[in-house]
Parts: sequence; C-alpha cells; structure tokens
Amino acid sequence: MSMTIALYARRQKWPLQAVEIRLHHSRDHAKDCENCMTNKTVLDEIHSEVKLEGALSQEQRDKLLQVGGRCPVHQTLSSGIRITAVAV
Repeated sequence: MSMTIALYARRQKWPLQAVEIRLHHSRDHAKDCENCMTNKTVLDEIHSEVKLEGALSQEQRDKLLQVGGRCPVHQTLSSGIRITAVAV
C-alpha cells in the first residue's frame, strides 16, 4: 500500500515526503458469521492507519488513500482468499 501511494504521488509530482502505515488485526467473535456468506466462524478485521507526511492538500490526501485501497495486496485481502492444498 505504501509503495502504491508513493508511486502515485511521485507520478503526480505531489509533495509526499513519507508514508507510514500501521496495521492492527482483530477477530470479532461476537459477530461470528452474522454477516458472512461462508462457514467461517471468526471474522478477521485489519484496521490500517495511514500517515502521509508532506504539504498535501486534503484532496490529495483523500486521493492517495483511495489509490492505496486499490493496491494489489489490499485487493487480495479484501476480496477473500481461498486456499487449496493438493498432495503431490
């Protein structure tokens, strides 16, 4: 996410000096699959805090957060992951 944000800002020639991302993982046992479509019994949540340093306007900050949400890793994690195992 930070690489995607930095690359976009560089291409736009925006004054981004640094990106810091902190992630917090939690599981919501109280809502066990209340809103999910699978048989999963624990809901995982990743909360991210994105710190953008530089003389950026609010519009630029909003756009950078939006772009960061479209990074490949973010897309993969938010779409759900199916893992299959095959014996070879």
